[in-house]
Amino acid sequence: MSRDDDLLAGPHPPTRRLMLKGAALAAGALAATPTPATAAPNGKAAPFVNPLVRQRADPYIHRHADGFYYFTATVPEYDRIVLRRSRTLDGLATAAESVIWTRHATGVMGAHIWAPEIHRIGGKWYVYFASAPAESVWDIRIWVLENADPDPFQGTWVEKGQVRTAWETFSLDATTFSHRGTRYLLWAQHEPGMDNNTALWLSRMANPWTLTGPQVRLSTPEFDWECVGYKVNEGPAVLARNGRLFVSYSASATDHHYCMGLLTADAHADLMDPANWSKSPVPVFTSNDTTKQYGPGHNCFTVAEDGRSDVLVYHARQYKEITGDPLNDPNRHTRIQQLDWNPDGTPHFGIPVADTAADSVKESA
Repeated sequence: MSRDDDLLAGPHPPTRRLMLKGAALAAGALAATPTPATAAPNGKAAPFVNPLVRQRADPYIHRHADGFYYFTATVPEYDRIVLRRSRTLDGLATAAESVIWTRHATGVMGAHIWAPEIHRIGGKWYVYFASAPAESVWDIRIWVLENADPDPFQGTWVEKGQVRTAWETFSLDATTFSHRGTRYLLWAQHEPGMDNNTALWLSRMANPWTLTGPQVRLSTPEFDWECVGYKVNEGPAVLARNGRLFVSYSASATDHHYCMGLLTADAHADLMDPANWSKSPVPVFTSNDTTKQYGPGHNCFTVAEDGRSDVLVYHARQYKEITGDPLNDPNRHTRIQQLDWNPDGTPHFGIPVADTAADSVKESA
């Protein structure tokens, strides 16, 4: 969550059992007419410059109390963590970019530096990211950096170490949030013995780098659209609105089949009980031939400068055909568009908007 680390108030009023419980609600929500705001009818671009930041995948934007938007994302070289800031969302496109941390030459944190997120917790800055040892590049785990300086571009980023989960298996895409006074970590991980790549897991936290108590599985890839190329649930993002918590996530291979699903829980329910989470039986955000946006996913949420309008942040490519491994293709660009709401209080993602026309870019410059 990028408006505030605490998900309590907002401005807007694992198993087959889990999925079926919310199927009717989810299907109705997807078919409902969205509440108009600044929607993008007929595939026209929303009032933001898109792509926002080129060749930056897995984007994360945190709007801080100092009035700045802080941006970080995966770079194509998978070798460093970068940070930008701007007082406007569109300003992130041209904001100066600083490298705040670089991979190790050998040993842990030496390869596949993926999906960083920046959070402000307890008066300090934290960056969560995935990485692997330089000598074993697919042994990917979750790691944490800490900076006590009020300005994350200053001070020292201290390596707090690996987030230890129940198993030493492929794990990544950690996000953290606080809800009703409890801090949680939500991430993707492979469970030993399971026929999938990653499922989504939730645990309470003792501190920003340590889990406490059990970890529970919220979702595993079971629908066809979650299993194209790879059986994947990853990249979770949390949004609290209208008395509910929504968790968007990404599924399938990272080509044009990449898409987003949605989990929902009542805000007053026990989040650690998987039965309290319902899962949409259909994807909520997918590739679109009309707008020529492919593989939209690994999103987060923030708010527009008005402090009220919700904004969807994600990456997508501008073409469908990819030669070789999609992970070696650098053109997953950061994009943003307004997130609309259905009359029943559920999010309406719509379609990934078209690229901003050149004339519009000139007019807004």
